Amino acid sequence: MISAGTRTAGEKAPPVTPLTEAEIRRSFVNCSRGEAKTLTLPKDLDGLDWAEQEVLGWRDPKAPLRGYLVAQVDGETVGIAVRAAESSMSGRTTAMCLLCQTAQPGDAVSLFTARRTGEAGRNGNTVGTYICADLRCSTRVRAEIPPWLSDRDPDEVVAERALELRERVRGFLGSVRRP
Repeated sequence: MISAGTRTAGEKAPPVTPLTEAEIRRSFVNCSRGEAKTLTLPKDLDGLDWAEQEVLGWRDPKAPLRGYLVAQVDGETVGIAVRAAESSMSGRTTAMCLLCQTAQPGDAVSLFTARRTGEAGRNGNTVGTYICADLRCSTRVRAEIPPWLSDRDPDEVVAERALELRERVRGFLGSVRRP
């Protein structure tokens, strides 16, 4: 999860606080309490390694175009509901997730939009970005090291990519919350 303040490379983030189901449901800022109460949580929530979650992201199996992102920002847990585009890119082209910055087949990346908070959201305003279709960016920054970084220390690369992911998620959540 994202932690307080901007960090420099090599600086470690404070430990992630494991979240309960109730904390996750209360964190949603761009949907109603009723929507948050009925959303489907990830199946693996009980066995989740919280130390490896810059952002908790998952798709809703009951509503395939719906997904959720939850992160800790400046000591506050913030969750947003996102919606995937109905069409997908071709798997023959390469696309990049703008959060974890992992290049992958086009059909593994989707345009996700999030309703903005407050009056802007009530007026139908949204923000969007291209994100891994399965919303598992935290896994990718650890497992998919780009070839041009393969000559560096793997632990250092993972720490740097995780830090960058935190900052990009912070920016996206901020754009959802911006009036």
